[in-house]
Amino acid sequence: MPNDVRDLPAGGHSDGLYRFLGGSPLSVAFRLILLSILVGVVLAAIGLDPWNILYSIRRLFQSLWDFGFDAINWAWRYFLLGAVIVIPIWLLSRLFGAPRGR
Repeated sequence: MPNDVRDLPAGGHSDGLYRFLGGSPLSVAFRLILLSILVGVVLAAIGLDPWNILYSIRRLFQSLWDFGFDAINWAWRYFLLGAVIVIPIWLLSRLFGAPRGR
């Protein structure tokens, strides 16, 4: 019916604004503030600084790079330490072990 009139919602707020924001402006602002604080805590925990963000990101990647090579160095040292014991015992067990025939 072309002459139907649509009633405005009771509160006087714009339906388009609510739809655009995803809720009332005050609740959306409150959620954004809480989310910003939470993300800020996480970013501060990994060492990012809001005043010098580019330097902080570079420092983060440098730390990750160094950590990666430190982990490889750590694994290599433990491999060598264990291999000093494991390889000779394995070799001796292969040389002097009972023959395993079919």
